Amino acid sequence: MERDGWIEHRRGDGELVGWMRPEGEGFVVIDLLGRELSGPLDWFDAEELLDERGLHYLADPYLLDVDGVSLRVRITEVSTRRIRVKKDDFGDITVPLREFELAWPMPDELRPLA
Repeated sequence: MERDGWIEHRRGDGELVGWMRPEGEGFVVIDLLGRELSGPLDWFDAEELLDERGLHYLADPYLLDVDGVSLRVRITEVSTRRIRVKKDDFGDITVPLREFELAWPMPDELRPLA
């Protein structure tokens, strides 16, 4: 996915929370997983949406479809090169680690648990 012209939006501590992509007279909000969160908004509303959205969704559980099975996973890394997830171990350190590397933006086989 081309990101030419996208404008980074960072919270007060400098952490990247997403982008605003110019579209017509407005800006489309895009989260760190590469999902569009809005249609065109004015600059202020786009910034406000990114600030409200924050980063908490990265800590939420997701489902990953693998070989016809839906696995509960947690996101461990996000960049514009890849998304890494691991099978949710519910904090049990004795369970073998099972990780998956996915394309960015978020592919269809990964979806929020809710």
